[in-house]
Amino acid sequence: MNCAMCPITVKKALTKVQGVTKAEVSYEHKQAVVTFEDSLTNADRLVEATTHAGYPSTIVKTETP
Repeated sequence: MNCAMCPITVKKALTKVQGVTKAEVSYEHKQAVVTFEDSLTNADRLVEATTHAGYPSTIVKTETP
């Protein structure tokens, strides 16, 4: 991401994925934090969504306590 509009585009792409309940995208950290229903989608689909939007991504998995 290299401009202020990039996070908006990434967030739109992520929230269009069925099962995504929350997407927070940070331009400063060049990172998105996504909450989703495991039964409806998976991390590969999220990467696919951002890639199709022009922003290839990688997964950094975190567990919620």
